[in-house]
Amino acid sequence: MSEPHGGRHHLPIAGRTGQPVTSIDVHDQDPPHQPAQPLRPPRGAPNVIVVLVDDMGFGAPSAFGGPCEMPTADRLAAGGLRYSRFHVTAICSPTRQSLLTGRNHHSVGMGVTTEMASAAPGYSGIRPKSAATLAQVLGGNGYRTGAFGKWHQTPARDVSPVGPFDRWPTGEGFDSFYGFLCAEMNHWYPVLFDGTTPVEPSRKPEDGYHLSEDLVDRAIHWISTQQSLEPDAPFFAYLPFGATHAPYHVPREYRDKYKGGFDHGWDRQREITLRRQRELGVVPEDAELAPWAEGVPHWDELSDAERRSAASLMELYAGFAEHTDDQVGRLVDALQEMGVLDDTLIFYILGDNGASAEGGLGGTLNEHRFASGIPDSAEFINANADALGDETTHAHYPVGWALAMNTPYQWTKQVASHFGGTRDGLVVHWPNGIAERGGIRHQFHHVIDVMPTILEAAGVPEPTTVDGVAQQPIEGVSMRYSFNDADAPDRHRLQYFEMVGNRGIYHDGWMAVTRHGTPWEMVQSGRRYFDDDVWELYDTNVDWTQARDIAAEHPGKLRELQQLFLIEAAKYNVFPLDDRMTERENPREAGRLDLLGDRSTVTFHGAGLRLTEETAPNVKNRSHTLTASVDIPAGGGMGVILAQGGRFGGWSLYVHEGRAAYAYNYFGLTVHRVIAPERLTPGRHEIRLGFDYDGGGVGKGGTASLSVDGRQVADGRVDATIPYYFAFDETFDVGLDRASPVTDDYPVVDNEFTGTLHWVRVDLGDDLYSDVETEEERQRFRASHE
Repeated sequence: MSEPHGGRHHLPIAGRTGQPVTSIDVHDQDPPHQPAQPLRPPRGAPNVIVVLVDDMGFGAPSAFGGPCEMPTADRLAAGGLRYSRFHVTAICSPTRQSLLTGRNHHSVGMGVTTEMASAAPGYSGIRPKSAATLAQVLGGNGYRTGAFGKWHQTPARDVSPVGPFDRWPTGEGFDSFYGFLCAEMNHWYPVLFDGTTPVEPSRKPEDGYHLSEDLVDRAIHWISTQQSLEPDAPFFAYLPFGATHAPYHVPREYRDKYKGGFDHGWDRQREITLRRQRELGVVPEDAELAPWAEGVPHWDELSDAERRSAASLMELYAGFAEHTDDQVGRLVDALQEMGVLDDTLIFYILGDNGASAEGGLGGTLNEHRFASGIPDSAEFINANADALGDETTHAHYPVGWALAMNTPYQWTKQVASHFGGTRDGLVVHWPNGIAERGGIRHQFHHVIDVMPTILEAAGVPEPTTVDGVAQQPIEGVSMRYSFNDADAPDRHRLQYFEMVGNRGIYHDGWMAVTRHGTPWEMVQSGRRYFDDDVWELYDTNVDWTQARDIAAEHPGKLRELQQLFLIEAAKYNVFPLDDRMTERENPREAGRLDLLGDRSTVTFHGAGLRLTEETAPNVKNRSHTLTASVDIPAGGGMGVILAQGGRFGGWSLYVHEGRAAYAYNYFGLTVHRVIAPERLTPGRHEIRLGFDYDGGGVGKGGTASLSVDGRQVADGRVDATIPYYFAFDETFDVGLDRASPVTDDYPVVDNEFTGTLHWVRVDLGDDLYSDVETEEERQRFRASHE
């Protein structure tokens, strides 16, 4: 399969030296000049597809014994291999950065998600150029590369029309990209990018649109076009779904298929799943259920209303998972029809972290609402049960189901100390490279092992330099040795884990771990000290599921592993530890650069601009004014002048029935409206909204005053405001309100301002409040950012 490729250690590969000119007349040239041949990888290099599912636990998919029917994962597993001890990083961006670089997440600046980045080297959110991506390496060796879906690695401040674009997908080695660059996305009304160009779908849900289907349509079209025009060049397609991350958006028939399927509850589901896992062989016969998380109710402790709401949310999630897998099935069918399936190496990674507990103990219809400390009651969820999965909901299931979806392991997403946060199912399918069908591999592996595996399969070496930059070593271990040797000894023998202070160390089956936080406590109450964390010890050689803590019996082994964690953490930029969660979504509190910096006035000219929350003026927790210069057409105008967020939280300055208006949507619970009593006359006007923040902390209320041409025409109270984040999947829009609407005063999508918007200005007050509690801390915080 291999060939001499000494020149492949330095990318880009130098072109061959041109043939000498031997004649003045081209007719006499001998030998004739030959055209330069296109770059190709070594002979026998396979096509590569990496599929990544979001927020799915080990015990969710049917391929690993779970209740979510995923026939494509089952099919690929039957024709390939299941890996039973495959690990990720416990949260989103870090897993993706590790996957595409072959390095530990702190080594490449992604200790947490991009929206939580700080100034510390391991948490900057910026991939060093010394860690080239898989797409850069494969592309530099002649592969065609495309990415379709969730890209959550671009520094948040770079996601704007002015870039820079070097850490967007097309700057990180992908020839084509279609998808989104944030943590999650509305699957009915997404805001997307085609390359670096902002786009929105031309179809709506009533036309049959769904984001997962759109992504696979794009991937199939890209691959089929490439195969038609350049079949001798292999392709690398990366398909990271937004599913099954909240919001759970899925066609009703998928949800309804599971009706009544989870009435037995999460405790019984764990038992059912463990039995199936033993039968499949993905856990040993003697595997035990790991302990239940403290503080999470058992099913029989819930009221009837709570059981009903919890079951309906799990039905929704299961339908979402199956719908996602069906889209993968369409891709696999397309590959088969093209005749390239057998020579395509497919990694189907069933989770970028463990199942998510971010819906709280009772689940929620609005994930952002819960993240700010506002839970939904079971009665509220049940009253809206018929709408679950449609565009009016942003649902997430309860913690109990997250624990069940991580069966047989402990804990959930974020908890890097325990397998419930880090162990996910992996299916590998490559008929031309794997002899066994339906095999199971129990070797310990980690997401950093995917890149070196693909490079070995392609016969491509790890590069020494890329674009003149010396490369730091790939830290993963190729899994290729295990493809055709089920009994091969483990080669990945040492691995650290850390996420928001939860940490652990694995060495030859032994694990020392400490859980620092509780994942559904999104806003901290008081500081927790790392020295107070209690360490546990497990021998997973005999205790597969971390069910029995033996720290008291082996204190020497525990100390040995604790020291090993310190060594590995120092080596890979884990320190200083940082346990802040929701607070770090605010750039000032996180200590990272903000695109707009300390500017207090920003003017936007004309309509059409779309910004993320990270690159827009921050109006939260402070007084501010919005001023717009507009021309109202004859007959009156209508539509949105400026808006941020949407149905699940945000604000909008708009014209309603010819009158100036302002709406503040508090987490979808209350929409405060201030509307002028008189219609705007045709011609030029200046519309101004002044928001006088009450102060006294974050999330407080304020008074909204609406003026036209310098005269106040209306005012109103906003009792409380959104403190941390309006929405990951909504935008700051000039001249319209994209995705979901802030208010029902105007329609979804079709709400452009019908007049002329000359300019709109945002002025920010100097009374910004944060969660820094004392004046001493506030002064220290300010000093550290000067």
